[in-house]
Amino acid sequence: MARLVFLGRLEDVAGADEITLPLAAPTPLDAVVAQLPAALARALGDPRIRVAVNGALVAGPALIAPGDELAFLPPVSGG
Repeated sequence: MARLVFLGRLEDVAGADEITLPLAAPTPLDAVVAQLPAALARALGDPRIRVAVNGALVAGPALIAPGDELAFLPPVSGG
C-alpha cells in the first residue's frame, strides 16, 4: 500500500485528505497517478504541483514503493 496525502485545494478534488492505493512492487509516480480518478489525475498533472515522497520533495520521475507516503502540494499564495 502507498499512502497519498492531498493538501489545500487538492483535498477538495480528491474528496478526502488521504487515500491508500495497493502497490505490490515499486511503481513509477506517473503510473500511480494514472490509477486515480480522471479529475484528480488531471489536477495532479498541473506543473505547479509539488510532490514529496516520505517527506522529501522530488523533481522528475520517481519510483513509489509499497509503504511510501506521497504528499501532493498545490501552489500557495500568501498575503
